[in-house]
Amino acid sequence: MFYHSGKLQYQVRVDRPDPQFAKYLQQAIGGVEGEIRVAMQYFFQAMGARGDSKYRDMLMMTATEELSHIEFLGHAVALNLEGAPLTVQEDAARDPIVHAIMGGADPRHILSSGLSAMPVDSNGIPFDMSHVYASGNLAADMMANAMAEGSGRVLASRLYNMTDDAGMKDMLSFLIARDTMHQQQWLAVIEELGGMQAVLPIPNSTPTEHEATEHSYYFLNTSLDEPTPEGRWTSGPSLDGRAEFTVREKVEPLGQKPDLGRARPNSGTQIEQQ
Repeated sequence: MFYHSGKLQYQVRVDRPDPQFAKYLQQAIGGVEGEIRVAMQYFFQAMGARGDSKYRDMLMMTATEELSHIEFLGHAVALNLEGAPLTVQEDAARDPIVHAIMGGADPRHILSSGLSAMPVDSNGIPFDMSHVYASGNLAADMMANAMAEGSGRVLASRLYNMTDDAGMKDMLSFLIARDTMHQQQWLAVIEELGGMQAVLPIPNSTPTEHEATEHSYYFLNTSLDEPTPEGRWTSGPSLDGRAEFTVREKVEPLGQKPDLGRARPNSGTQIEQQ
């Protein structure tokens, strides 16, 4: 069950409408880095969460907050479309701010939504849920969430640098701040689950005998002409504390050369293949 307040989570103010920036804001709504993605990701993770109920509660609360972000971003899109021309003739006669509607803004804001936000990215492609990750493993989901908030913060930072509008910068600074908190809370869950050493590898319930551990901790250099890039991943204790990192260079392949043999009759192939 959900409740809704008539007020936005954060104030949205547009000092100078910019139809082209409205198109860019669509990425923060319906892009792979956007708010629809994380809202749905946290919802489905919450609905499948098993274990301590506090994790389900936290996921559900944050999912609901992300819906609030969709709401005020949608309002920001609409405010940036204020005064946009509705005809080519009108566009030609108006000032450069709204002239952008024919030179880079999204015509579907006129044709499909009546100068309102849409559940699409900045290219007009509808969000299709293919980037919603909810595995049922809390550790794997928390790592996916931290990555999602990281890419969202990258997007918000880029949008911040793309506008000179003080109102939009203020709104985006709020989103950047919330992305920081959400990154921190997902990492805090990983810490509560035992920290990186206890959580990794995921799932930590896989029996050791199910894993060919002789292949678990070496970095494989597959280049014919570049040296191994030395780093934390090439020597010293592994992050899960189970072994030491090593390096293997130009190893002999362990598998066979793939050969499927002849095609079967009636398979629609050439006679020569059969």
